Amino acid sequence: MKRRDFALAASAGLPLWALAQGPAPAKPAPQEGIEYVTLDKRVPAESNDGKIEVIEFFWYSCPHCNAFEPRFAQWIKSAPKDVVVRRVPVRFRDDFEPQQRMFYTLEAMGKLEALHVKLFTAIHGDKQKLDTFDALSAWAVKNGLDKAKFTELYNSFPVNMKARKATQLQEAFMVDGVPALGVDGRYYTSGSLAGNMARALTVTDHLLTLARSSKAAPAKAR
Repeated sequence: MKRRDFALAASAGLPLWALAQGPAPAKPAPQEGIEYVTLDKRVPAESNDGKIEVIEFFWYSCPHCNAFEPRFAQWIKSAPKDVVVRRVPVRFRDDFEPQQRMFYTLEAMGKLEALHVKLFTAIHGDKQKLDTFDALSAWAVKNGLDKAKFTELYNSFPVNMKARKATQLQEAFMVDGVPALGVDGRYYTSGSLAGNMARALTVTDHLLTLARSSKAAPAKAR
């Protein structure tokens, strides 16, 4: 979903005629500047374990992020061992902040894995308006979380700092819409660049190959 029109909720499926065309011919290797961009300044990875970091930028209220979630979850399951994945909630406007804090509050409570997809479903499947602290707090309690602990963590310094860093990371990658993917702190792709998010994952696989090559080059030089 492009940043300029994120308020428009339209998740489109393939038209029937497309299903009758059979498999599409293989596409050439992704091209820089068309299906992905290389950042002018590399963004440091969160960890220093030598793995290649893949970041998904998302927004809970984005219908395209909701549609992408199952595909991305499957991609994560088959990701190579040298890849580490993390999700980063964006903040294009101030009213994005409650959901941004929600993500890190669930993470702090050890409930992110259990409730991440469930929150997407509540918003897009059940049509619940969950974009304020009060609404998110009530939803959290309904799903078994302690209200006092939830409120404490939601307003805590660690959650505040993580939300702030998420916004800084979003800006460093120059994210202009979601969902989008950052690779190895230097590459950026999205459905807008690649054409769709399925292709964006193919592009991501290509970028992982580039990242491995760049890591191997200095080693050979030594």
